[in-house]
Amino acid sequence: MPHLFDPLTLRGVAFKNRVFLAPMCQYAARQGQPGDWHTVHYGGRAVGGAGLVLLEATAVAPEGRISPADLGLWSDELGLAYRALTRFIRSQGAIPGVQLAHAGRKASFQLPSHGGGPLAAENGGWGVVGASPVAFSPRHPTPQALSAEGLAQVAGQFAAAARRAEAAGFEVVEIHMAHGYLLHSFLSPLSNIRTDDYGGPFANRVRFPLEVARRVREVWPAHLPLFVRLSVTDWVEGGWDVEQSVRFTALLKEAGVDFLDASSGGLLPDVVPPSAPGYQVPFAAAIKQRSGIATGAVGLITQARQAEEIVAEGQADAVLLGRELLRNPYWPLQAAAEIKQSTAWPQAYARARA
Repeated sequence: MPHLFDPLTLRGVAFKNRVFLAPMCQYAARQGQPGDWHTVHYGGRAVGGAGLVLLEATAVAPEGRISPADLGLWSDELGLAYRALTRFIRSQGAIPGVQLAHAGRKASFQLPSHGGGPLAAENGGWGVVGASPVAFSPRHPTPQALSAEGLAQVAGQFAAAARRAEAAGFEVVEIHMAHGYLLHSFLSPLSNIRTDDYGGPFANRVRFPLEVARRVREVWPAHLPLFVRLSVTDWVEGGWDVEQSVRFTALLKEAGVDFLDASSGGLLPDVVPPSAPGYQVPFAAAIKQRSGIATGAVGLITQARQAEEIVAEGQADAVLLGRELLRNPYWPLQAAAEIKQSTAWPQAYARARA
């Protein structure tokens, strides 16, 4: 079995190890554009030894942002703004990736530093769309259900953003289908009450997310891998669940998706998952075993030996670290030393290597 610091190859991309930075919103962009914070933040994780530096939810349209401070790829001008960042990430031996997203009914939020919650129109808020006119919570606006024309427009926005991602120098694109955002809202029967070809039975609910995946795969170069982040369960009876995720992931694989980033929850505001160290690892393991796709495990993975066991036991092909890499950008370098595996250090930091 592979180890945590063994390389992983997906299509034509070789990741130097299996420690990936999970996408985490920084809420530091201006008009969708990355700035100094993003250069230091993401560049620091590349210096710290991550095999993949995966940028946060990056909106495919202005109205698809979670907040006004989200990154975006809705214009060619924005795409050019990432080139220096991707170049630096690659110079450190890491692979630059970006998560393409549309927030759907969870768009137009206030910044967490301002309390979160819906952003009022007088404060710059905008109208939201979704699978159905079902609000995220009683506090939130009711989304406008996307028409057939709206669906085609959004699918085109994902494809156009993927083209810009390639031009910007990214080597991985991840489609966000998790955490209650637009594509997840089509998958779950709790948020999708449509009566047309995009609602009702499983085959209809997965139709639009599959269309987006196919549109992105058509324009994303054949030698570059395509990821999907999926909420494997809503943690609620009658919602999206593991069995549906296994079936859906097999369809994603047929559509050209190479890697499933297995997360959970986020569809409903009051659901609290039974979180514990590695609590989502079984989702990655089930999908890897039953769908035959490469998977990543995420969620309260903090210890080097814990991460090593996940990979060495075949539960997932990689681990995605979120908060732990916020706390310690150099976790990969330190973890390799702890479990006695080799990894390259930046030349400028070599004197600190034990």
